[in-house]
Amino acid sequence: MSTEVSGREVVEAEAKPAAPAPQRPQDASPPRRPAPPRRRRGRRLGPGRPIPFAWGIGPLLLLAIWSVGSAAGWIDERNLSAPWDVVSTAVELIEDGRLQDHLWASTERALSGLAFGVAAGLVLALVAGLSRLGEGVIDGPVQIKRSIPSLALIPLLILWFGIGESMKVITITLGVLVPVYIHTHNGLRGIDSRYVELAETLRLSRWGFLRHVVLPGALPGFLLGLRFAVTSAWLSLVVVEQVNATSGIGYMMELARTYGQTDVILVGLVVYGLLGLLSDGLVRLAQRKALSWRRTLAD
Repeated sequence: MSTEVSGREVVEAEAKPAAPAPQRPQDASPPRRPAPPRRRRGRRLGPGRPIPFAWGIGPLLLLAIWSVGSAAGWIDERNLSAPWDVVSTAVELIEDGRLQDHLWASTERALSGLAFGVAAGLVLALVAGLSRLGEGVIDGPVQIKRSIPSLALIPLLILWFGIGESMKVITITLGVLVPVYIHTHNGLRGIDSRYVELAETLRLSRWGFLRHVVLPGALPGFLLGLRFAVTSAWLSLVVVEQVNATSGIGYMMELARTYGQTDVILVGLVVYGLLGLLSDGLVRLAQRKALSWRRTLAD
């Protein structure tokens, strides 16, 4: 009996239609995925793209302020001559040939001191950077010299070397030596030690180590020091040419001070400024070419 009942229940269960699956309404659309957030185009971090001839913006703005002040009468001509008066004075000095002669004498002194200072600073940096003993001997005196301005040594240099050209060139050399040494030595100490280990693994010779590891590693620091050295050369030149000199831009300015010729003094200052700007631009160009493999904010 129980067997018949259970069999009947199974048959009735199979005969019942299955419950229909729930259907999605026809007007209901499939769920959409949330759209990814839009990337907001903000301003680019950093200084931005290079501007052609950006180095001339500041000098031109300064010249414009000077011209407006002179034209409006805000600047006394006895204290600061107008730009057009300075230009006319420069033309007269060029026609007389005096400006060229003084410029050549100043350039010769500056280049001589720059060459000696760069060579000495580079050699000292290599010795101190590659030898602990060399660092102990050299670094201390150079740091002492760093704290003493080269111009403060002029009285002592006059006693040692007189008031001739030797004293002037040595003063410029001392002003150039320190920045070249400091930055080159810092570049040497900043070389990754893994490169040194790799050179030892490859069994590079001493010359190969200097050529492939030391010089490329120290090049960025050396070029940075060279920029400071060029500026130091012109700063030292301004002073030494006013110490018993018979030629040079500084001598021309000192002579103009005696006679109260403000326009001639300004011509000398403009020449010094242009020389410094031009020399710094040449070093920066060499730096950009030599370090073209680096990606920096200056690119």
